[in-house]
Amino acid sequence: MEEAPRFYTEGAPNAFLEVYPRFRPALTGLRVGGEVIVLTWLHLARRDVLKTHPRGDRSRPLEGVFHTRSPGRPNPIGLHRCRILAVRRDGLRLGPIEVVDGTPVLDLKRVVAEADDS
Repeated sequence: MEEAPRFYTEGAPNAFLEVYPRFRPALTGLRVGGEVIVLTWLHLARRDVLKTHPRGDRSRPLEGVFHTRSPGRPNPIGLHRCRILAVRRDGLRLGPIEVVDGTPVLDLKRVVAEADDS
C-alpha cells in the first residue's frame, strides 16, 4: 500500500495496539520504555511476489523478497521493533510502526538485551 510508511525510521507513526479482553492479562510486566517485536499479518500485501526492486526503485536490480523488507512475499508476516510508549488496561501505545490501520497482530515478543529468566 502506498500510504504505509516504508521503514520505521522514515516517519512511521506511533499507534495504539488494542488487545482483546481475553489476552489483556498477557500485558502484565510490559513497561513504558521497553521494546517489543510486533509480528503482524500484512493482510493487504500480495502473496505472489518472489522478486522485487528494493524500495520500489526500478533503477535497482531485482532481488529475492527474502533479501528485502518488502511486504509482498509468500507469507506476508511483518516484523516490527517498537518502543512501548504507554501501557493501558486495553492495550499498548507504541511506535514507530510501519503498518496501516487494521493490520492484524499475530503476537508480541519482548526485546531482551541478553538472555534472562523471562
